[in-house]
Amino acid sequence: MAQVSIDPRQEPRTAPTGAGGAEFSVEQARRIVADLFEYKPLVYWADFLITSTVLYGGLWIFLTAPDFSLLQLLAALVTGPAIFRVGTFIHEIVHMTGRELLGFRAAWNIVIGIPFLMISPMYANHLDHHSVARYGTPQDGEYVPLGAAPPSELVKYILQVPLLPIFAVLRFLVVTPLSYLIPPLRRWTLERASSYVSNPYYRRPVEERAESQVVWRLLEFACFVYVAIAAWAFVTGLLPWVILLELYLLMCYTLALNWLRNLGAHRYTNGGDPMTHGEQLADSINIVGQTWLTAVIFPVGLRYHALHHLFPAMPYHNLGEAHRRLSEQLPPDSVYHHVNFRNFAEAMGTLVRGSMASRDAGHVVTRWRSV
Repeated sequence: MAQVSIDPRQEPRTAPTGAGGAEFSVEQARRIVADLFEYKPLVYWADFLITSTVLYGGLWIFLTAPDFSLLQLLAALVTGPAIFRVGTFIHEIVHMTGRELLGFRAAWNIVIGIPFLMISPMYANHLDHHSVARYGTPQDGEYVPLGAAPPSELVKYILQVPLLPIFAVLRFLVVTPLSYLIPPLRRWTLERASSYVSNPYYRRPVEERAESQVVWRLLEFACFVYVAIAAWAFVTGLLPWVILLELYLLMCYTLALNWLRNLGAHRYTNGGDPMTHGEQLADSINIVGQTWLTAVIFPVGLRYHALHHLFPAMPYHNLGEAHRRLSEQLPPDSVYHHVNFRNFAEAMGTLVRGSMASRDAGHVVTRWRSV
């Protein structure tokens, strides 16, 4: 069947070819789930408000409890996953088009995006992760060939976590104002420091960044003001430095949850060549087991990541029902049945074994870095 390029925000209309040449009918799959593409604002708002309440309540206890006490530790254990869950709505937001849930998107950026330095325009690069031209290549900011690279690359990937909070603060406190004054630095900032990515070699195409957008500029400047006020409070002694250390450790914990989640999203075996939409599906993973670890590491529908790559515009609250229908109604030889893993450990085992068995590991890494 013919293959076509797709809008990364929408579902493909033609049938792609899956791994190994097995044909997969997207139209058949879409007919099965055709009624599951409508957003339910009440679900989004309820989840957002409840999780945000838990987040800020836990954060208050965390910051007011005796330093490094058991109470503070328990508060951190609850607050970290709450930050992760409500932060994950950024993924839903970048897939929304037009005027869908505009109030929700604005509220999320104000309540979560600015305070935690994760404004939604800086995640627009996620759409590259759904492009047939960029998925699985160095132009995909969320793909690193960990399943086809030496195990040392996996270690390097994990070691990024302690650096991420530092980079975020420097990006808004130092780089943002300087980039307004130095045009060449502004271009570098947009290319290399304006995307939330796990691929350190990714460069965001400047022509795709609408730098003059009012919303983008306002949110970026708001983050600068927020971090500048916080820095002033610490420097003047209004806030004790120990709070900065505690917040840093809390954010490392939260980011580590996302970093682990990323490892259970794909097989990461592509060496850098473009992949068809069907190959994207075959390279992606659904975590279908119901465990407490799955609930913590894969919030807001993230455990159905292969299904998300099949239908990127489907809202998170319908992914479970869509998976149930597809599992029951697709033919037994469908590639969809081969992307399901029972739990995170099983997915990680596949990733590690692939990395250790790869014969072209050195070549893959060299190629990835040279692009």
